[in-house]
Amino acid sequence: MSQRGYFTADEVRAAEAELFTRVPDGVPMRRAAHGLATVVAGELRARTGGVAGRSVTLLVGSGDNGGDALWAGSMLRRRGVAVSAVLLNPERAHAKGLAALRRTGGRIVAESGTPDLVIDGIVGISGRGPLRPRAAELVAALDVPIIAADLPSGVDPDTGAVSGPAVRADVTVAFGAYKPVHALAAPYCGRIELVPIGLRLPEPNLAALEPSSIGESWPVPGPADDKYTQGVTGICAGSATYPGAAVLCTGAAVAATSGMVRYAGTAAHDVLARFPEVIAAEDVSKTGRVQSWVFGPGAGTDAEARDRLAEILATDLPVVVDADGLTLLAADPDLVRNRPAPTVLTPHAGEFARLTGREVGADRVAAVRALAESWQVTILLKGRATLVADPGRVVHVNEAGGSWAATAGAGDVLSGIIGALLAAGRPPAWSAAAAARVHALAANLSAHEEFSAGAPTSAAPLLEHIRPAIRVLRTLATAG
Repeated sequence: MSQRGYFTADEVRAAEAELFTRVPDGVPMRRAAHGLATVVAGELRARTGGVAGRSVTLLVGSGDNGGDALWAGSMLRRRGVAVSAVLLNPERAHAKGLAALRRTGGRIVAESGTPDLVIDGIVGISGRGPLRPRAAELVAALDVPIIAADLPSGVDPDTGAVSGPAVRADVTVAFGAYKPVHALAAPYCGRIELVPIGLRLPEPNLAALEPSSIGESWPVPGPADDKYTQGVTGICAGSATYPGAAVLCTGAAVAATSGMVRYAGTAAHDVLARFPEVIAAEDVSKTGRVQSWVFGPGAGTDAEARDRLAEILATDLPVVVDADGLTLLAADPDLVRNRPAPTVLTPHAGEFARLTGREVGADRVAAVRALAESWQVTILLKGRATLVADPGRVVHVNEAGGSWAATAGAGDVLSGIIGALLAAGRPPAWSAAAAARVHALAANLSAHEEFSAGAPTSAAPLLEHIRPAIRVLRTLATAG
């Protein structure tokens, strides 16, 4: 399974310490600075048409990140760029980097001025908390693109949390490894460029499935398959009050795979009017054989709904619980805790708080991991950076690239996709993470169809773009 790992500050520092035993002093910083200078030069060329004669200001803090910026500035000077540096802590500026900048003709200034680009070298992976007042004042006054060295200053490297003034970069140049901030706070990072510096990294505890890997593993019919062998998904969703939830959830399962979908509930008329290929019944016990269940969207929270949920959870089948189902579990967690069969819960932040009795908090990765471990289930925590935690395993993150899916009914679509993948025999964490990727891509395709700028979308057109999204991922797999 191909994936991109994200590594905490402690993990990166340990890898750097090992690297320092293999290479001469200063080499890792020069590698990082060279990569940073290369990206900055490319941005100058793309934005202004050239490199020589352009101007760059460095915002330089103490420590190695400031050193990276200073060394990069000296390299840009050799390419004819006018480089100025604002030293936020002159007494603690990186001595060798500062000397290199001065040797090449870089200037030390008190204000950022009006350069073509700014390099943020204020703090690195050791920084915590918001920008200090002087740095915040300088950043707030900027009206030019910002290139962040390793991570945007003021954003927590491990959690992506922002508690005050912070840099919002156009591009972030990651040194040696991707950090959690690059996925959890992507809007502050902009485009991310990775510069290898020779780190030997451990197995990640946070990772993202590569899109081509998802396309390669997506279930499609084989030579000997029929509608049963590909997986039969059971959907128990919707009601007289919320028939649309049943339509969206069932339709997503229909679109996601090529097997069969059975619907159990009171919205059968609405479901069949839109998807005549679905097999419908009013009761779970009369639905027929399925390989997975999805329960919850629009299903209600009364005693009858609870009984249906309990009946489904009593089976040995994989089950996805969403929406109203999560409200029922918050009132009666023992229905699902330590369930031996695969179980996927898909809360948003408010539902997470109801399940646990506390807010998600700044460290979303720790929060989702703790709930998965405590209840021994798979947790998908919704958000622009969706997190999927399996007990004792790597947490998967899906950075959606935007918030186009933040619309009513989109979660019903997501749960239907997950249920279909589970019915096809895919593992629960993979099913949740892969479904999140397809869901996000479908939302983006829906929002940007025929127009590059994008426009608001909703759950119904998102549903219509599930198959195009799967095609994109499968095309990436075959192209690779």
